[in-house]
Amino acid sequence: MEGPQEIEFVFEPQAEGGFYVYAPDLPGLHTQGDDLDEATENAREALALYVDGLRDDGQSLATGIVRRTLPLPA
Repeated sequence: MEGPQEIEFVFEPQAEGGFYVYAPDLPGLHTQGDDLDEATENAREALALYVDGLRDDGQSLATGIVRRTLPLPA
């Protein structure tokens, strides 16, 4: 498979409880869960479905996105 071997997910706590989850590098990939464990499992499932869809369409996960971590200013 071309492209990254790991995908970053963001888990945002929701005021009503639970987590909204998305992958910034994969447009349209989002899910949720009532707690962090459920949200993580749902993210794994969503990623598997997303990758299967890309493969079915003959597409790659290669996005060309570059990430760097910079220190916060003092």
